[in-house]
Amino acid sequence: MSDYNPMELMICVAARFLEDGASVVVGTGAPCAAAMLAQKTSAPKLLTLFEAGGIAPQLPTMPVSVGDSRTTWRALMASSMTETMSLAARGMVDYAFLGGAQIDMHGNLNSTMIGHDYHHPKVRLPGSGGACDLATNCWHTIVITPHEKRRFVENVDFVTSPGYLTGGKAREEAGLPPGSGPHKIITNLAIMGFDNPDRRMEIESIHPGVTVDQVRENTGFELLVSKNLTTTEPPTSECLKILREKVDPNCYIIGR
Repeated sequence: MSDYNPMELMICVAARFLEDGASVVVGTGAPCAAAMLAQKTSAPKLLTLFEAGGIAPQLPTMPVSVGDSRTTWRALMASSMTETMSLAARGMVDYAFLGGAQIDMHGNLNSTMIGHDYHHPKVRLPGSGGACDLATNCWHTIVITPHEKRRFVENVDFVTSPGYLTGGKAREEAGLPPGSGPHKIITNLAIMGFDNPDRRMEIESIHPGVTVDQVRENTGFELLVSKNLTTTEPPTSECLKILREKVDPNCYIIGR
């Protein structure tokens, strides 16, 4: 069972970043699969929260939305969005998975519009939902996304979810919690982080068979490269077996 597709790789990688005993807000799709996989492997005490109010459920199968009844199955609380967001605002959430149509070199995300005229955009996107709240208040955010030049842009057209803003200490100077911000960007090509004084996106690990040049060719800005660049550890046979048979047996996510 050594063969795997890019989605399976991204989910397995994301699961590794979720420590046992940590708390994480997940949405549907790959983030939920990563959290479920982590619970069934290295982080059995991972506490999951859903935007609609499900807190610490024991997910029987993959939910299809954040309001799916399965997100409250055997949960500690079947609450509301207010409770989930208030926990984040009180500094009690370690991780949140976010996404967007665009991301820039400082980890700012855009899920609002494409274009330069807010009132007459080229494309109107769904908007923030709870993403801005989570990006603002959770300690670390993780993004799982395809690696494409149209997504990785020098400047997002609209800052829906703040990353490190203009870099350096700009996030703290704007009043956001010190020590919070984008943590890892996981794509089908590499893993990126922001562990440098300028809070610039840098390649930390490239996936098996991928080169640094390939990553750069699919990015719309200059990527830094970590001095400790590594090759991503591929998913183990056990991890893939659990993902395919217990987390997503119907291939709702890994079949994409």
